[in-house]
Amino acid sequence: MDHLTDEIIKDCRDRLLSTKSELLNRLKEIKREYDSNDFGGDEADQSMSVLAENEFLANQNRIRHQLVEVESALARIEQGRYGICEETEEFIETERLKAIPWTRLSIEGAEVREAMEKRFAR
Repeated sequence: MDHLTDEIIKDCRDRLLSTKSELLNRLKEIKREYDSNDFGGDEADQSMSVLAENEFLANQNRIRHQLVEVESALARIEQGRYGICEETEEFIETERLKAIPWTRLSIEGAEVREAMEKRFAR
């Protein structure tokens, strides 16, 4: 972690912890909103209930995925592997970490991964 100062790591860690807190609060909020829905018994109400449940589950899944990314970044900090690209094993750009503290990839690594995904998506 030669390229990252303790100050940058602390700043990223603080931002990750703040993001984690926000995501957990958002999870509670969408659960509360979903639980407060009162759908009646006719077909239209049941359709609305299914749509609301699908939206709730999609939002919950998206937030949980973000939480996993944040937790993974916090673990990398603890293990001393924070800021190293999973694709190229080079240092991730400091500005990129400041912008997206949970990122796993450098710009080059993201380009490599995207090219591979496009190539094998055919």
